[in-house]
Amino acid sequence: MPAQAAQKKVAVGLTLAALGAVGFSGKAIIVKLAYRYGVDAVTLLMYRMLFSLPIFLLMGWWAGRGQRPLTRQDGWGILGLGFCGYYLASFLDFAGLAYITAALERLILYLNPTLVVLLGWVFYRRGVTRGQLLGMALSYGGVLLVFGHEVGAQGEHAILGALLVLGSAISYAVYLVYSHQLVQRLGALRLVGLATSVACVLCLAQFALMRPLSAALVPAPVLWLSVLNATLCTAAPVVMVMLAVERIGASTAAQAGMIGPLSTIVLALWLLDEDVNAWMLGGTVLVMGGIYVFTRMARRP
Repeated sequence: MPAQAAQKKVAVGLTLAALGAVGFSGKAIIVKLAYRYGVDAVTLLMYRMLFSLPIFLLMGWWAGRGQRPLTRQDGWGILGLGFCGYYLASFLDFAGLAYITAALERLILYLNPTLVVLLGWVFYRRGVTRGQLLGMALSYGGVLLVFGHEVGAQGEHAILGALLVLGSAISYAVYLVYSHQLVQRLGALRLVGLATSVACVLCLAQFALMRPLSAALVPAPVLWLSVLNATLCTAAPVVMVMLAVERIGASTAAQAGMIGPLSTIVLALWLLDEDVNAWMLGGTVLVMGGIYVFTRMARRP
C-alpha cells in the first residue's frame, strides 16, 4: 500500500508539472492571438493583471494566515521582487512577442535555469561545472539556430523581439536569485501571491499613466483571451508547479516541464499557423537536450 501511494504521488506530481508547463506555454499563444485585434502590450498586460489580481491577493492572504506579520524589510523585498520578477519580466515578454514567434519566445525563456547559474557566478562567484557548461552550450546553440532562421525570415524586428524576451528571462532570473531568503522567511506561496499582486498594481498604474482610458475599450475576444491568460496560463500553472515541486521535487518537476517548448510548437502550429520547419525542430531538440544535461549535472555533487 505505501508503494502504491508513493507511485500515485509521483504520477500526480508529474501530471501537475506537465500541465503547468503547458499552461505557461499557452500564454504566448494567447498573446499572439490577442495582438490580431490591434491591442498593444501595455493594454494587454493590464487586462491580464487586472483579472489575475484577485486570485493572487487571495493566494497571499491564504498563505499568510497564522504567519508572522511582514516587516519593513519584507515589504521592500516584496516590492523589489514584484517589480523585476513579474512586472518587468511580463512587460518585456509581452513586448517581445509582437516581433517573434511563440516558439522562439518559449525557447528563450526555457534558458532560465542557465541564466540563474550565470548570475550566481557573476554576483556570488559560485562555481560552474564542465557538464553545466556543455548543457549551456547545447541550449544556447539551439536558440541561436532558431533565432538565425527567424532573423533571415523576418529581419531586424526579430532581433528586437528576441532581445526583449531575453531581457524578460534575465529579469526573472534575478528574481529567482534574490528570492531565496524571502522564500525561506515567508514561504513560496505567500511570496508569489504578494509579489505578483505588486506586479499587477504596477501594470495597472503603467496603463493609467501611458494610455488614455479609451484604450481600455477593446474587442470582446481580447477580454476573454485575457481571462484565459490570467487563469489557465498564469494563476493555475503557478499553483500546479508548486504542488508538483512539493510532491516530486524541483529537479523532477523541471524535467517534466520539458514538455513546454514542444507544446508551444504544437499550439502555434494549430492556432497561429506558425511555420514549423527543420530549423525550429532542430533548435528545440538542442535546447531541450542542453537543459536536460544542465539539470542532470546540477544535481551531481
